[in-house]
Amino acid sequence: MPITIRSPETEEECRHYYHLRWQLLRAPWGEPEGSEKDALEPQSHHFIAVSDKQKAHTGIVGIARLQFNSREEAQIRYMAVIPAFQRMGTGSKLIAAMEKLAGEHQCQYIALDARENAVAFYQALGYRIETKSYLLFNEIQHYRMLKLISDKHSK
Repeated sequence: MPITIRSPETEEECRHYYHLRWQLLRAPWGEPEGSEKDALEPQSHHFIAVSDKQKAHTGIVGIARLQFNSREEAQIRYMAVIPAFQRMGTGSKLIAAMEKLAGEHQCQYIALDARENAVAFYQALGYRIETKSYLLFNEIQHYRMLKLISDKHSK
């Protein structure tokens, strides 16, 4: 089943992007709508995975955000894929698109804070655990993970 990775293009897609982010990453822990956004939204790059097989949310089945923390570091945040589209390559395609953009910006590495249940997914894509980072909502352990995407600065 074809999945297209791109940025949200319409107001409706943007609404669905943020609603899905809240629905998947915040609502299960009782967090209010609006908690899925932060101050870095305007300068970040937003990605959606779209399937013509999905009727809800304008076909959006996955979401992710890439922000640039410095010249060397990009960071993946707010990544999620709806359960029906997990383990089908959707997440890997989102990661590949963000890694490509980070490479185009000549970043040296990508950082992320993975939920404990997603660590193996990121490890399979070449990310390595640096340290335990934080406990979200007093129950979801996160791990700081990194992936070197350019070794030109390390020589």
